[in-house]
Amino acid sequence: MLLRLALSVLPIVGSALAQAGGPYVDPDNGITFSGYTDPVHGVTYGFVFPSVASGSQEFIGEIVAPLANQWVGVSPGGAMLNNLLLVAWPNAGKIVRSARYTTSVFSSRSVAMTGPVLTDLPSSKVNSTHWKWVYRCQNCVTWTTSSGPQSIPTNDFGVPAWATSTVAVDTPSDPQSTFLEHTDFGFYGLDFSQAHVSDDQYAIWAAGGTTGSPSPSPTTSTPSSTSSTSSTPTVVATPYDYIVVGGGAGGLIAADRLSEAGKKVLLLERGGPSLGSTGGTYQATWLKGTNFTKFDVPGLFETMFSDGNPFWWCKDVNVFAGCILGGGTAINGGLFWFPTYNDFSSGAGWPASWNNHGPYTAKLKARLPGSDHPSTDGKRYLEQTYDVASKLLNSQGYTNITINDNPDFKDHAYGYSTFDFANGKRAATISTYFQSAVARPNLTYKQYTMVLNVVRNGSQILGVKTNDTSLGPNGVIPLTPKGRVVLSAGSFGTPRILFRSGIGPSDMISLVQNDATAGPNLPPQADWINLPVGYNVSDNPSINLVFTHPSVDAYENWAQVWTNPRPADAAQYIKDQSGVLAQASPKLNFWRAYSSSDKRTRYLQGTVRPGAASVTTVYPYNASQIMTITAYLSTGITSRGRIGIDAALTARPLVNPWFVDPVDKAVLIQGLNDIVSGIQNVPGLTLITPDNTTTITDYVNNYDPGSLNSNHWVGPCSIGIVVDENTLVKGTKNLHIIDASIVPSLPVGNPSGTIMSAAEQAVAKVLALAGGP
Repeated sequence: MLLRLALSVLPIVGSALAQAGGPYVDPDNGITFSGYTDPVHGVTYGFVFPSVASGSQEFIGEIVAPLANQWVGVSPGGAMLNNLLLVAWPNAGKIVRSARYTTSVFSSRSVAMTGPVLTDLPSSKVNSTHWKWVYRCQNCVTWTTSSGPQSIPTNDFGVPAWATSTVAVDTPSDPQSTFLEHTDFGFYGLDFSQAHVSDDQYAIWAAGGTTGSPSPSPTTSTPSSTSSTSSTPTVVATPYDYIVVGGGAGGLIAADRLSEAGKKVLLLERGGPSLGSTGGTYQATWLKGTNFTKFDVPGLFETMFSDGNPFWWCKDVNVFAGCILGGGTAINGGLFWFPTYNDFSSGAGWPASWNNHGPYTAKLKARLPGSDHPSTDGKRYLEQTYDVASKLLNSQGYTNITINDNPDFKDHAYGYSTFDFANGKRAATISTYFQSAVARPNLTYKQYTMVLNVVRNGSQILGVKTNDTSLGPNGVIPLTPKGRVVLSAGSFGTPRILFRSGIGPSDMISLVQNDATAGPNLPPQADWINLPVGYNVSDNPSINLVFTHPSVDAYENWAQVWTNPRPADAAQYIKDQSGVLAQASPKLNFWRAYSSSDKRTRYLQGTVRPGAASVTTVYPYNASQIMTITAYLSTGITSRGRIGIDAALTARPLVNPWFVDPVDKAVLIQGLNDIVSGIQNVPGLTLITPDNTTTITDYVNNYDPGSLNSNHWVGPCSIGIVVDENTLVKGTKNLHIIDASIVPSLPVGNPSGTIMSAAEQAVAKVLALAGGP
């Protein structure tokens, strides 16, 4: 059914389209678009193409936005990187627009894309409440990038991306104006195969005409892979002792230990395979003939953020989250630290029964020892930045240690970066715990299966509802009579499942209640469980310092390792998984403790790597010699944020957790000043971002807030607040959480090791409970 929309009824259209696009008619021009209205910001995005048979390289599109949206961008190809990005904003009653693309997620800068030809169509306008840009985009269906050819899937289902900002661009009259990073972004599904009209009709609209109703052009549609629900049961569901929701670090350890104990376990992962050993197939051209995927090769880590086909990112979370087997551990840099004593102390928010992490960390270490020299030949490569940084730190009284041999030594300490890699490949919990779990006959693993909510009768969890109707009637999978559900969907996924299950703050559950699809699955309001799910959230605020030194090899800033790596390094890796590509970009890590005005001790962590995310300087520099020190503030920070959902049920930060307490900011500024204070002790070392035209304080004060994100989110379901000491969700009898969301405060280093140790302890406590299966 066509939806007739006008500027005054955008909120109605938003609720009608939800998160999947559909057809509508713009009454100003009569054009039938396939599009979507974001219900949070009220912005509509539409597309229409000539017939599939024409093979045309153009389309007509539109953006309709309330004036509060200072600028809006849309990427029909479904990614912000190396993809066509159309950006527009109003200025002096007219629309200013451009075609661009971005090459790095670490920078808000975009550059003009040559090739696309934009023509404004007559119904574009600005009024007292909204602005509308209707445009013809020629040479816009396929394009070439450093990652290879990219295109809009014009005869298939696609996932366009959108971005918007409440902050105006720097120079509104200039189509190529710079601007700060978007204040929000998201994705939606669109069946492009249904977005075509006859060539004759298209030609009328492209010329600015408004006559006629479209004659749909013949299209060849591909069937959707998404399961639909039915009111009539078609299968008999199998009950399980434990249903583990999520195949990240916590979920894989939980599934392995539960199945090891002889329990009947179902492990559900919403994404697909990652490593080649798990069925993954996404390879660079130079890896053809091997079983190694993008996720196997440690040296490809930096390309996770510059790939034009980033299918591993969750499309319904507005920060980087991994929807793939292994979760964040399949796509992160692999830094791996065994926890300190303080990481599980009562002062860090843990119950006293959790303080002795030693036996559980020992179990982790036996399965995943980690390595600071993961190349199979035992050598380290590309270590010039280590040599430079060690001279800088030695001059400030730091001690060189083997970090994981001395986990509690985290003040004025540095050493080689340590990874959860093995045999020159990514390992984490994927090639360890998952492999032993999936080999057991009492464990069933299902991928591409998204859990929407738990099914419960008051405090008793009966099972889970999924998007896969082959697993049970209407996608519902039951528990055995004494069974339990373990949520391991991560710091954004787990809270959303709770909200959709009637567990959490009433403002979040009310958003679910208002959703036409999710609302009917809520329990009665009398059974809602009011818990502070989403609060007490921490993430490391991080700042990049960029230097040059004549000895440093920036390794082409990692820009060529996917499409055109150095031939000798590629050959060496393929031969025996050794060399530069057997290790991720970090080379050295260091820590320092700081006392502060509020009498708390805060820890600063530094990560050193060749290359740089972005450079800002007025001076010339040698790009082949750049290196970055990223400084994070960790244990001891007091700033907290909140995670929740919006009207589209997209998971997102509602309150950012960085620098809420000004003392955190002051300590990080002090730490950055201390790092650069020793530059004169390292001949040839030059700080270029910030350069000498900017103080460290001004640099931090003007730092893009979105770039502070380290993606180390912990705490939205904190132990002692949302779950008890046995990880049982308060107010329920058999719902547990084992993932980063229960960690009450940031550990001193990157959190993967702490999360894994916590998972070992958590699953042991769950198995020890009376009354279980």
